Amino acid sequence: MGREQWKKILVGSAGNMVEWFDWFVYASFATYFAGVFFPDGNPTAQLMNTAGIFAVGFFMRPVGGWLLGRVGDRKGRKAALTLTVTLMSASAVLIAIAPTYGVAGYGGAVVLLIARLLQGLSVGGEYAASATYLTEASDPSRRGFASSFQYVSMTAGQIVGLGLQIVLQRTLSDDALHSWGWRIPFVIGALGAAIIFYLRRNMLETDVYEESADDAGADRKGTLTALWVYRREAFLVMALTMGGTVAYYTYTTYLTKYLSNSAGLSKQTATLVSFCALIVFACIQPLAGRLSDRIGRRPLLITFAVGSTFLTVPIMTMLKHAGSFWPALGLALLALVVVTGYTSINACVKAELFPTGIRALGVALPYAIANALFGGTAEYVALWFKDAGVESGFYWYVAGCAAVSLIVYLTMRETRDIDLNRVVAPGAERRAAEAV
Repeated sequence: MGREQWKKILVGSAGNMVEWFDWFVYASFATYFAGVFFPDGNPTAQLMNTAGIFAVGFFMRPVGGWLLGRVGDRKGRKAALTLTVTLMSASAVLIAIAPTYGVAGYGGAVVLLIARLLQGLSVGGEYAASATYLTEASDPSRRGFASSFQYVSMTAGQIVGLGLQIVLQRTLSDDALHSWGWRIPFVIGALGAAIIFYLRRNMLETDVYEESADDAGADRKGTLTALWVYRREAFLVMALTMGGTVAYYTYTTYLTKYLSNSAGLSKQTATLVSFCALIVFACIQPLAGRLSDRIGRRPLLITFAVGSTFLTVPIMTMLKHAGSFWPALGLALLALVVVTGYTSINACVKAELFPTGIRALGVALPYAIANALFGGTAEYVALWFKDAGVESGFYWYVAGCAAVSLIVYLTMRETRDIDLNRVVAPGAERRAAEAV
């Protein structure tokens, strides 16, 4: 890979890291501010209220996927990436200054809700814009390796957030963290987004997109009409996302809460487990991505789905009884190694299904819908099962979602050798003729 390709990947990844730092900080610090915006009561109920607002952000992701996917296909990947980080910066500022329940009643929760809606819009477009950008900016023989940096940067954002949480836990008292310390990461996130905004304004557009600028049918780029021609591929994106997104959010954003609320570990120990596991997880993404460039995408996806289907229940059960740092870390690492089969390559697999003029929207909208239905609700579903006294039901739910995706992986085509400049999906020519 040349110097310019590395520059594109690094700039795209840096912005993605800040986006996901802000997104995940909400989840990782929720245990500290859950009681700030809602009246005193059942701690689990407060967490459910906070998780509910977290899930609302996911339901804005399809809107963001449509809006920013359209921008990415019509105005360019650079334009979409710049807009996403602007929205994320605004949302971080709102959370940082949101008034508490004691000051403004439910007014603070409303501000929190608005901020999450903006985050949903931003991340709904960020995933597809960065997935498309990283895939298009790479050498064709290294697309798996290059696109794996999307989850490296996503995970790096969470690692920075968890690292900051560990520092704050050790420098501030518990009372200080609950009263005002939780605002610090959102201030940092807003400042980081401002820096990335500057970098993205000077980033280079991908050659693949520029070469398609003069293609016929430019007026149909990024439209729902054009996406409908590729509706089979859009449904494929939703189906292959289902199992992966539930597993990913279970072992990342929800893991810390699960270890502290269900396994009985202290908040500090639970945070440290997640932090260490995620560092290893981020490091193995490029290795798995490069492996997919050699053996194909499907073998990794199938390995993930088989592992998640049959190992989720025993892993989650043993995690609940881990009791200390090292057993919990070992089990978390096992789970994340399995999930790597999905996370390391899902960005390029989805981008490889669509032609350039509809690629950003084709990835964004169906992926965002699947995340709204399954990823964004994973934590809430887990807490619902816990509150109902049947927490193990959630383990089977995660395994079931993976089983559905396994069927898709077994029947889908291999995408590794597709030419991004000449993507023609099976049956697309016939459907295009029917559309005319």
